[in-house]
Amino acid sequence: MKIPVLLPNIFDNPFTYETDINLSIGDYVLVPFGKSKMVGVVWDYFEKPINKKFLLKKISKKLEIEPLNTKTIKFLNWFSGYNLVPKGMSLKLHILSNEEFENFKDKEYEGFYKLNKKVKFDLTEEQKKVFKELSSKTNNFRVHLLQGVTGSGKTVVYFNSIKQKIDIGYQGLILLPEIGLTSEFEKKFIEYFGFNPAIWHSGITKKKKKIIWNGLSSGKIKVVIGARSALFLPFKKLGIIIVDEEHDQSYKQDEGVIYNARDMAISRAYFENIPINLVTAVPSIETYENIIKKKYSYSKLVNRYKNAQLPRHEIIDLKKYKISNKNWISSETIKKVESHLQNGDQILFFLNRRGYSPFVLCKNCLKIYSCPNCSINLVYHKKKNNLLCHYCGYRTQLKRKCEEKEICEFTFGGPGVEKISDEVKKLFPKYKSLIFSSDTMNKKSSSKDLKKIVDNEIQILIGTQLISKGFHFPNLNCIVVVDIDLSSQGYDLRGVEKNLQLYHQLSGRAGRTGRPAVVYFQTYNLNKEIISQITNKDPFIFLDKELNLRKKNNLPPYERFVSLILSSQNEKKLENEALNLKNLLLKKIDGRILGPVSAPIYKIKNRFRMRILIRSKKNSRVQKSLSSVLKEFKFISGIKLTVDVDPINFN
Repeated sequence: MKIPVLLPNIFDNPFTYETDINLSIGDYVLVPFGKSKMVGVVWDYFEKPINKKFLLKKISKKLEIEPLNTKTIKFLNWFSGYNLVPKGMSLKLHILSNEEFENFKDKEYEGFYKLNKKVKFDLTEEQKKVFKELSSKTNNFRVHLLQGVTGSGKTVVYFNSIKQKIDIGYQGLILLPEIGLTSEFEKKFIEYFGFNPAIWHSGITKKKKKIIWNGLSSGKIKVVIGARSALFLPFKKLGIIIVDEEHDQSYKQDEGVIYNARDMAISRAYFENIPINLVTAVPSIETYENIIKKKYSYSKLVNRYKNAQLPRHEIIDLKKYKISNKNWISSETIKKVESHLQNGDQILFFLNRRGYSPFVLCKNCLKIYSCPNCSINLVYHKKKNNLLCHYCGYRTQLKRKCEEKEICEFTFGGPGVEKISDEVKKLFPKYKSLIFSSDTMNKKSSSKDLKKIVDNEIQILIGTQLISKGFHFPNLNCIVVVDIDLSSQGYDLRGVEKNLQLYHQLSGRAGRTGRPAVVYFQTYNLNKEIISQITNKDPFIFLDKELNLRKKNNLPPYERFVSLILSSQNEKKLENEALNLKNLLLKKIDGRILGPVSAPIYKIKNRFRMRILIRSKKNSRVQKSLSSVLKEFKFISGIKLTVDVDPINFN
């Protein structure tokens, strides 16, 4: 009997094997491939027939685990076509590794269903009303947005929705945008449900991954809290998906297999025919457009829990209150912060830049430290005393021979959080401070640091955007945005939308327990409209304006963008190949072909980069046409192509 088996590799079709074993679609099998053996899945169609006759290899054995259900197979097939990814690479997101799967004893799963003491969460009248809306029409696929001001208790509302599903035998999936959020979130989950969720992200051990994978496949695990990759796990009976902070750009996987986990979660819910809830304070522009079109339903929580007030906003004019040389905190800001510290408030200085300084210049030879592998400046990290490229990871020491004198004499341009931290320590020496960024909060000590912040043992935080993502600090009542003008920089048509989301989330960290709170914006730009639109209590007002602007200019979500990034170590070959590809696209694609142009960051990891942008109608299947073009076009050796459907940045 001939059987199609899809393998987790770069091929787009299943391979045909022979077997006497009784197999069905979705069965996991071990098969010979080349000189080794691989785990594959019995797929739903055969590879394309070819005239040559080959001696078919035999399937080694069937693995004794729950088969992959046909709904997930359909989802993976669709995922491949939409994102222009080989089907085998889609399967690779689902299969852990090229090893036989293990079955584990029940004791490995005790914590996932053993009840601990639960904390009773009483819903407010507003929360009860919204929960009722979330619970209606949940027997089939539907997308519902839960939008609410930060601190309004959105999490507890959707916990009720999950409980409703698991009480009748279903499993739940909660997607979070950042690994750093999972430990705090896990505690809240256990308090509410009384049992452990499975935590899934790249940082968990290999054995733990196998236990979770099998526990979901067998139905022994009820709920998974995870990052993007949790979307591809083998649920036995998935009943509900939650995408928390649905607007967050971290849901976009931008290396390897490129996809948007929020959009793919909606598609998986569609194939599973189950409800999905998107949760946020400020929805993405795509989600908002679907609400306007009535494709998605939505609910609003307009009040903070226990009627805590949102912080008020003040602008500190840096033209009036000048900053002293080499400093970044104005005299007026210092006065405001001192007043808050005397009242026992916690302070956050916000600047979305890691390290000490984004560029380093020699005063004598005027040479800037730049990365030898990428066309970008090196960032100085004072704590590690080295210069680092945030793209390729290249590191070097600060010491350098000068072209004018013996050794370079350095000046540091622009601030990073480490520079602000040094300034804070000089200005407020009596108070403990901590840098809150991905450099400091992904370590084993971060849970201890979080406890110290909650207990107000650390009075001053200096943070990047990581701090805006779902943390609850009860004493944080003063936020200083060090320089709001810096946040508007970058190659991004979504820049204004991102700022709206970022500053709403950031403001939401303050005043959560009812005490008066203030967000101070240091700025040279006194355009109050910019500040008011990113701090308006009702973000839908801004989103309406932004949608009209996008519609007028035929920008997403009104057009489909597909970005093609070609890279090579040979600059000349790259330019020629990009032009050849464009010429073929012009003949075959129904849409506008823009470029090729040099990417804004022209070189990364010693590879030059050029971009082509395809703009097409939203309803056209540009991916299908593009797929056939890319199969026809034979790239010369050394050229790498990356396809990004629905890009969110243009670096």
